[in-house]
Amino acid sequence: MRELIRTNDAVLLSFSESLMKDAGIHCLIADQAMSILEGSLGLLPRRLLVEEDRADEARRILTDAGLADELREDKA
Repeated sequence: MRELIRTNDAVLLSFSESLMKDAGIHCLIADQAMSILEGSLGLLPRRLLVEEDRADEARRILTDAGLADELREDKA
């Protein structure tokens, strides 16, 4: 899995996850359970992870949706 977004913005994550599901790209929102430990204050960021072999496609979809500024630097 490759990390594309790291944020505290639940709306951004939900929108991004919806875009991935619409495109048939398996994704995972990592670190969601951490909010329970922090008392649901939103201090710890959550991460959008996508399938390694579809990461470039996912990045294009997110960019086309206007989320280019939210994307993590591509380290691959």
